[in-house]
Amino acid sequence: MSTLLHSASTSSSSSSSSSSSSFSFSHITTTRCFALSPRISLRNGVVSQRKSKKVIAALKLENGRPIASEIPNFLVAPSNGRIHDLVNRNDTRLRIFSGTANPALSQEIACYLGLELGKIKIKRFADGEIYVQLQESVRGCDVFLVQPTCPPANENLMELLIMIDACRRASAKNITAVIPYFGYARADRKTQGRESIAAKLVANLITEAGANRVLACDLHSGQSMGYFDIPVDHVYGQPVILDYLASKTICSDDLVVVSPDVGGVARARAFAKKLSDAPLAIVDKRRQGHNVAEVMNLIGDVKGKVAVMVDDMIDTAGTIAKGAALLHQEGAREVYACTTHAVFSPPAIERLSSGLFQEVIITNTIPVAEQNYFPQLTVLSVANLLGETVWRVHDDCSGGIEPYSSLGID
Repeated sequence: MSTLLHSASTSSSSSSSSSSSSFSFSHITTTRCFALSPRISLRNGVVSQRKSKKVIAALKLENGRPIASEIPNFLVAPSNGRIHDLVNRNDTRLRIFSGTANPALSQEIACYLGLELGKIKIKRFADGEIYVQLQESVRGCDVFLVQPTCPPANENLMELLIMIDACRRASAKNITAVIPYFGYARADRKTQGRESIAAKLVANLITEAGANRVLACDLHSGQSMGYFDIPVDHVYGQPVILDYLASKTICSDDLVVVSPDVGGVARARAFAKKLSDAPLAIVDKRRQGHNVAEVMNLIGDVKGKVAVMVDDMIDTAGTIAKGAALLHQEGAREVYACTTHAVFSPPAIERLSSGLFQEVIITNTIPVAEQNYFPQLTVLSVANLLGETVWRVHDDCSGGIEPYSSLGID
C-alpha cells in the first residue's frame, strides 16, 4: 500500500494537469484506496494519526462518497499505475481451457463470455501417453476445463485428469471440470452380481485429481451427482431443444411426447409439461427370455399425431429406432427424435437415416464427425447454456438459472 500511494504522490502533478490521466473514482472505490486507516504510508515514512484525520476531513462527501474533484492528489493514481493493473488482473481471473475432445464447443463458450481460450499444449507420445502443459499463468485464477468424456472415452477421460492435475500444480485457485457429456454414466448401479459401478470410480478419479467442482449436462441419472464429494452443477439441454421446437409450426393439439423406454418416463414427462403440457406415451419393451425377440407395447395414443421421442443419448439407436417403427405402426403421422448426447456408435447412422424420423434433433455436447451427417439431422448448440452457467458459477450467482438446473417435475 505504501508503494502504491507513493507512486500516486509522485505523479500528482501529471494527473492534475490532464483529466485523461486521472483515475476514475469508481476504480478507486473498487480497490478501496480512499478508505484511509490511521497509518497512511507516504514517501519513506508514516504520517501521524493527526495528519490522517486532516486528510479525511478534507474529503467532501456526497451520498457517503467523496466527490471526485475533491480527492487529494496523492490518492489519484495515474492510468498506468498499479491500481489499473490490479483492476485488469481481476477482470482476467476467469480462464477457460479446452481439451482435444470438443474444441469447437469450447470456443463457442469462450466467445459467449467474451474471452479467449487459454493457451495449453496437449500432445501424445509415441506410446500413447498424454502430455499437458499450460502455456500461461493460472495462479489464483478460477479455471474451467471443457472436456467431454465422449469416445474414445478412456483417452478423453485421462486427458481431463491430467489437465486438472496440471492446473492444480500451477496453483489455480478453483478448478471446475466442465463435462458436457459424462462417460461411464450408464454404469451407475449394480443390476447383477459382481458388476462395477464405474460412474462412482470416475467421480473419485476426477475428485482426487484436484477438481473443486464439476459442471455436467444431462447426466444419465440424477444419482450420479451423489457419487462426487465435490459440488456438482447439473444443467439440462431441454431448453435448447424446446426453443427449437417452439419455432416449428406444429399445432400443440397434434403433439404427443414419447418416452422410448420406461426408465426415461420422468424426463419425457418434464419435457411434455414444458411443451404446452402435451400428452405422454410410453414404449414398453420386454424380453421373454435369452435370444428371444423383444415384445414392444405402446402405452398411450399416437394415432394421427406428431410424436416427439425424448431421450438423454443415442448410442447405437436400436431402442429409439424400434420405438419409432412401433409409433408408425400405431398410426403416428410424424416422428421426431430429440436427444442431448449423440454418441452415434455404429450402426446408429443407418438406423436414424432410414426414413423412420422426420427429424433427428441433437446438441453439440459431443462433436459429430462430418461423415455422420445425414439430411434429417439438426445440431443445436449448448454453448450459451454452458457459458451462462460458467459465468454464474464464477460470479457466485445462482438467480434465474433454475429452468436449466431442474426437470421441473412437481
